[in-house]
Amino acid sequence: MARTGRPRNFDRNDAVEQAIQLFWQHGYDSTSLALLKAQLGGGISAPSFYAAFGSKEALFDECVQRYLETFAQVTQCLWDENLPPRQAIETALRQSARMQCEDGHPKGCMVTLGVMSAPSPENVRVVEALTQSRARTRAGILACVKRGMNAGELPANTAAPALATVFDSFLQGISILARDDTTIEVIDAAITQVLMTWDIAAAASGKD
Repeated sequence: MARTGRPRNFDRNDAVEQAIQLFWQHGYDSTSLALLKAQLGGGISAPSFYAAFGSKEALFDECVQRYLETFAQVTQCLWDENLPPRQAIETALRQSARMQCEDGHPKGCMVTLGVMSAPSPENVRVVEALTQSRARTRAGILACVKRGMNAGELPANTAAPALATVFDSFLQGISILARDDTTIEVIDAAITQVLMTWDIAAAASGKD
């Protein structure tokens, strides 16, 4: 008789952790229900999968929330006003780069790579939380630039959105570099270079 139900070794928390790895590596569309069932808890039946998680979309939502509460916290420093604004941006870039390049999970950032997870119109809602997270990070970088301007570290006529976009686009690009196995040493050196954009602007205000 065919086995039904959950495997005896099924642990829901472990299953969510496994699902995060799959969605992180393959994206939403390419992570099929068959792949999830094969990997979670040694092979869970379809009825038990739906009983445990509700749907593939609901499981993805849960995985995204857990990712945002853990791995994605590397950029939370952008909102720490106890840090000088340039240091906050540098810390976010370097912490994110280390996280994205470390072993133990897929390379890159699930928040960034998620933009490619739902190409079909009916799946746009699936990555809404990831889109909002990227927008929040972008707002945090912009807030740091504006803090720098208010503190006189950057000229009052600094094009704040443009400068913030320099750092934001580099942050998003780290995901592709990490997926292409660019070493953390090279990325760290590149971060030093991109931060010179701030330093050059600061020099115009007489402060660095």
